Amino acid sequence: MKSSFKFVSKLAVACALALAGVTHAADTVKVGVLHSLSGTMAISETSLRDVLLFTFDEINAKGGVLGKKIEPVVVDGASNWPLFAEKAKQLLEEDKVAVTFGCWTSVSRKSVLPVFEKDGGLLFYPVQYEGEEMSHNIFYTAEAVNQQATPAVDYLLAQGKKKFYLLGSDYVYPQTTNLVLLEYLLSKGVPIENIGGGFKRMNPARSFSAGKYTPFGHTDYQAIVSEIKQFAAGGKACVISTLNGDTNVPFFKEYAAAGLTAETCPVCSFSISEDEFRGLPAKQLVGQLGCWTYFQTIKSPENKKFFNDFQTWLKKSEVPGIVKEGRVTCSPMVLSYDGVYIWKKAVEKAGSFEVPAVTAALEKGLTFDGPGGTVKSQQNHHLTKNVFIGESKADGQFKILKEFKDVYGEPFLKGTFKAK
Repeated sequence: MKSSFKFVSKLAVACALALAGVTHAADTVKVGVLHSLSGTMAISETSLRDVLLFTFDEINAKGGVLGKKIEPVVVDGASNWPLFAEKAKQLLEEDKVAVTFGCWTSVSRKSVLPVFEKDGGLLFYPVQYEGEEMSHNIFYTAEAVNQQATPAVDYLLAQGKKKFYLLGSDYVYPQTTNLVLLEYLLSKGVPIENIGGGFKRMNPARSFSAGKYTPFGHTDYQAIVSEIKQFAAGGKACVISTLNGDTNVPFFKEYAAAGLTAETCPVCSFSISEDEFRGLPAKQLVGQLGCWTYFQTIKSPENKKFFNDFQTWLKKSEVPGIVKEGRVTCSPMVLSYDGVYIWKKAVEKAGSFEVPAVTAALEKGLTFDGPGGTVKSQQNHHLTKNVFIGESKADGQFKILKEFKDVYGEPFLKGTFKAK
């Protein structure tokens, strides 16, 4: 099902068309990088800063974009959502960047969205999200719910799972995703008593709250893990986790300490990639599941080159404080990388850095052969891409179990699934 394009703000187009020419030095173009380099989300977002700087250097080494070298302007959102909006305003109004790559959490994206619409800027957003949004000023390279959550449920149902415990961080992405999953599970014949985590029900097919939620930075998971253990006691149970950031560390440590395993109650996580596994007890979590549009273990010439070139760049990098040892690649990193190259193609097709011209080129459909396979820009500002189910290994990597080819990004799913 493909949605017609919807503008989040009618003012966005007018502002974008009225945007004065972006000014740069004759031989450079300024590009914004807006991620949390401190605070609870730094565990995930710092790597996106790193891969973006690598990508800019890679492009600059080949002549840049339209003959201009990319000049990155890096700012720290500091896991502070109002600060993200302030930094976005700085990038657009003071630094006058041509494009920004950034944000991780949906609350950070929603904080900056009005700024990009008001100032006619363009944001590339690379991290899985809940959908229910399309802005003329955002391009979502991120996984939509139908490119991660629902394929994962399909896989788990095919494996004989009958009980699903919904757990997430307390903000819009987990809450909305779990509402969609509640509807999806009911449409697949899963009875509501087999959906754990708690919910408030208007009728068997609709809900305004589903799942168990904890705040960012939460550390005490003893009671929740005890509840999960009891929920899983009858067998054929699993956990669907949308926990974000460093709170995954205490959750999985408590999970392992309680004697839960991938055999007794697997966890399928939508926010833990290879990068987050560096801080987790990977050897105790063998067999846990992830669903992404990229895994480092993909065997292709494009992925091999991407991984090797990134490692080489890390060794030579002079970025202050950058971690060089034990680095891995993951889906949000690749979707950041893909986003830069899709933007570059759009600029070259348009022959201009101006946002309206670049946006028009993106909406016509551009392809890039990335590390996770070929991606294609859609008129609704999402990407068509491959989806993979993976099983975690002792080294923190994933064994690919299943692939879904060329999945169209569909952001509007709430209310589309009907209970049996």
